[in-house]
Amino acid sequence: MKVKDLRELLDFIASSGLDEVNIETPDFKISTRRNTQVQVQAAPQMIVPAAVSSAPVSTSSTTKKEHDPVPTESSSDSKYVEIKSPMIGTFYRSSNPESPPLSSEGDVIKAGQAVCIIEAMKLFNEIESEISGRIVKVLVQNASPVEFDQPLFLVDPS
Repeated sequence: MKVKDLRELLDFIASSGLDEVNIETPDFKISTRRNTQVQVQAAPQMIVPAAVSSAPVSTSSTTKKEHDPVPTESSSDSKYVEIKSPMIGTFYRSSNPESPPLSSEGDVIKAGQAVCIIEAMKLFNEIESEISGRIVKVLVQNASPVEFDQPLFLVDPS
């Protein structure tokens, strides 16, 4: 793989919203995670440049984290905080159709608690709350597509 191809691949991964990507061929292996450096392991005959960093996004090594909560703009909802989608994908309220929702309106949640799942490219990412409080409103329908930074929940932190 040429340096130009590698950079184009990393730029594509950085703009895709994915938090982790692993690519392996007989000649090379590439593993990337947001907020860390790219790890490039080459076969002995391959010459690959040193690590290239990807775009930073706040993530954990075991589970995907939520963006920092942002207060809403509306004056009537000014006391509420939004939990936003950290990626593009499909929003699910539970881990499978038979399971109860991870969170519902009126539920009291704690920081670090899983509130939903977003599927992106066949990877199911558990989204955790960055704040504690009571869920006032679920803003997205189950099994609906979501965009990066789209509000998913309104939370009353008081």
